[in-house]
Amino acid sequence: PSPCLDPAATGTITVMGTTGQGQAGQDVDEANGQAVKRRSAASGFLDALRLSVTSGVTGAALAALVVGVIMEAVPVFVTGGGVLVVLILIGVVAGRRSPAGEEPPAGRLALARIEDLRATNGEMADVPVKFRLTVAPDDRPAYRVKINQAINLVDIPSYRPRGTAVVTYRPDEPWEVRIVTRPTPEWSRRAEEAEIDSAPESTLVSDPGVSEGSWCVLCLLAFLAGAALVVLLFRGELFTSGDGDGAAAKPPSSSSSTSRTFSTSTTVSGPSASLLTFGRMRVTAMELETRVDTAYVTAITIEDHRMAVRGDSTRPVSETVHLQSLPYELFPGLVHEARTTLGVRDPRSWRIDVTPGTGAGAGPRVRVTVTGKEGTAHLDADATGRVTDRRAVGESG
Repeated sequence: PSPCLDPAATGTITVMGTTGQGQAGQDVDEANGQAVKRRSAASGFLDALRLSVTSGVTGAALAALVVGVIMEAVPVFVTGGGVLVVLILIGVVAGRRSPAGEEPPAGRLALARIEDLRATNGEMADVPVKFRLTVAPDDRPAYRVKINQAINLVDIPSYRPRGTAVVTYRPDEPWEVRIVTRPTPEWSRRAEEAEIDSAPESTLVSDPGVSEGSWCVLCLLAFLAGAALVVLLFRGELFTSGDGDGAAAKPPSSSSSTSRTFSTSTTVSGPSASLLTFGRMRVTAMELETRVDTAYVTAITIEDHRMAVRGDSTRPVSETVHLQSLPYELFPGLVHEARTTLGVRDPRSWRIDVTPGTGAGAGPRVRVTVTGKEGTAHLDADATGRVTDRRAVGESG
């Protein structure tokens, strides 16, 4: 017999990658391996489908909550919240359910030849190492695999190319291989005595499932698709809700081209939308000017999320207010002053009313009204934003 195969002559055991099985045994193992991959692929497809449906439903439920708040539609809000509660309950129940009968087979011990290894980071006590191994199980042909495993910095010198290590592997998922850093004395002796031949590159096995990055992308796409579906279903109400008040409040205009009255309003939408946001009042005023086709109005009302104007074309210019002449950028400061200096500790609402001035040469009059549980207070200002009068809570006027 050849010395390389004679344990008595060399004191070593040579593992050729096939443990004495005939060609028929190898064919059976290959067929079993193909069956395992097919089952893993089917399981991965079902997992992807389940995750996609769950992510899509979650995105749709959250979108329904937001749409319900914006549209003030209670049924839509309740539906979205109910679906979220159901999903949470299903997750809790599924997490507590015992996975009896579904435990994967226990890992088996085997010897493996270290083809190559490379540390990816050396800043910690446990260093991530990339291994290329030839795994030689006792009951199937040897095969190649690539793994990542953290190895203690002190133990790294024990692993070298062409060396032998003890590993665990799962017969149903042969790519699940882990190096045993503290093997039993028997397996340590076997690893010291064994010499394992390299398996061909064609035997390399890898996880046929979806990578973690792909799972994240799949969840994100399904989540966005569910949210987009809900937004598309309610797109008509969403994108016209800001004009609903104006359409309802605006009466039919007179057929006369020289005399008409008008009234319209607009509402700003969104959880963080407010007319106190810098620049929002002026932009909204420009929108209303375009809608009524004139900049001269007889009254302007501004609230936190709503601006309304009224007008009469029969009124002379001196008895109107020009929409773009007002110092909208100073109005938030007036509201802040009215809410903090007029005795209303917990303001619930505020309103700005702009009307034409009375008397020759008088400019528009700006009144800020604040309401709270203590009562109502207001302050007056001129067209330049200068405060001209204050009425605290309890004062008449």
